[in-house]
Amino acid sequence: MFELSQDHEDFRRVVRDFAEKEVAPNIAGWDTAAHFPTDLVPKMGDLGLFGLVVPEEYGGAGDAGDFTSLCVAIEELGRIDQSVGITLSAGVGLGINPILTYGTEEQKQRFLPDLVSGRALAGFGLTEPEAGSDAGATRTRAARDGDEWVVNGAKAFITNSGTDITSVVTVTARTGTNEDGSPQISAIMVPSGTPGFVVEPAYHKLGWHVSDTHGLTFEDCRVPSDHLLGQEGEGFKQFLKTLDDGRIAISALAVGCAQACLELATDYAKSRMAFGRPIAVNQGVSFQLADLAVMVEGARLLTYKAAWLKDELHAGKRSVKEVKQAAAIAKLYSTEAAVTATRIATQVFGGNGFMEEYPVARFYRDAKILEIGEGTSEVQRMLIARGLGLPA
Repeated sequence: MFELSQDHEDFRRVVRDFAEKEVAPNIAGWDTAAHFPTDLVPKMGDLGLFGLVVPEEYGGAGDAGDFTSLCVAIEELGRIDQSVGITLSAGVGLGINPILTYGTEEQKQRFLPDLVSGRALAGFGLTEPEAGSDAGATRTRAARDGDEWVVNGAKAFITNSGTDITSVVTVTARTGTNEDGSPQISAIMVPSGTPGFVVEPAYHKLGWHVSDTHGLTFEDCRVPSDHLLGQEGEGFKQFLKTLDDGRIAISALAVGCAQACLELATDYAKSRMAFGRPIAVNQGVSFQLADLAVMVEGARLLTYKAAWLKDELHAGKRSVKEVKQAAAIAKLYSTEAAVTATRIATQVFGGNGFMEEYPVARFYRDAKILEIGEGTSEVQRMLIARGLGLPA
C-alpha cells in the first residue's frame, strides 16, 4: 500500500515554511486588493514547485520529483491560501502538463524552461460561456489559412491567463467535423500579445481573489501552423486526460482548505470563552471538530492514494482506469468535505467567522469553487458511476 516517504514529509516542511513566511503575512492585504502577487511566482519557481513533474532537460526535478510531491506542495500552499494553491495547480496541471505531454521538442524547449522557473505562466482555455461541463459544445473555431491558424471565439474563467508574466494560453477549438458529424476539436497554443488575442477585464469573484482569472476573446487571431499542440483532432482526448490529473491536484487543494479549517477552529475553540469556560468543552462544538478531523483524514487518504496511483501509472504499474476512478472519487469527496469544513469552522467562530479579519471567512468564500472547477461534483458522480460499469 502507498505511504508518503520521508522525502515527501521533508519536502512538506520546506513548502510549509515557505508558505508561512512568504504568503501568510501578506495574504489578507492581497485578498482585499484582489492583487495577483507576480513577484511570488518566481520564488515558487526557485523552490522548484513548478518543475516537480518535469524532466531535468527542461529545468525540472526529473527523478527527484513526482506527482505526489506536487500534491504535497499544493496542499501546503492551500493551507495558507487557496488562491496561491490554485496558481501552482493550474500553472502545472493546465499550463505546463499539456505542453510537456503533447508538445513537440521545439515547443517544449521554447516554453517549458521559463514556465518551470516561474519566469512565466501558461493558461489552458477550455471553458466557454456556453460550454462548461459540456466541453464538446465548444464554439471557438480555428481554420487553416496557408501556414497559419486563424482563431475566432471566446473562453471563460481561464486561470493564469492575464498576468504580466503569462506567456501562452493553449485553447481548444473546432478545426473540422468528424465522420460521425461530431466536431473535430484541436488544441492550439496562442502566445500572449498575439494580435486578435484579447484578455478581458478580470472577473469580480466571490473567492480566489488573489488568483488571476479572465475571459478571453479571439478575433481573427493568427498563429503559425506549428502552434498546434499534438495531432489535429486530438484536442478532446488531450483535455480529458489533462482534467483527470487536475482533479487530483484540486483534491490536494481541498485537503489544504479543510486542514486549515480544522486547525483554526480547534485553536479558536480552545481559547474562546463563554459562560466562564472554553467553548471546546461543549459537545456541540467538540463533536463538530471531531467530524471535521474525520473528513480531513478521509480526504487526505483518498487524495494521496490517487496521487500514488498516478505515480504508479507513470511507472507502468497501474491502469488509466484505476487512476481515473481514484481521481474522481478523491475530487468528489475532498471538495465537498472542504466546503463542509468551512461551514463548520465559520460556525465555531460564530460572529467572528463572518468578519474578514479572520481567515475562516476567506476560506469560506474560496471553497465553493472547488466543487465546480476541474469537473463539477455532478460530473464526478457520473464518472464514478461509469467506473462501476453502470450504463452511461
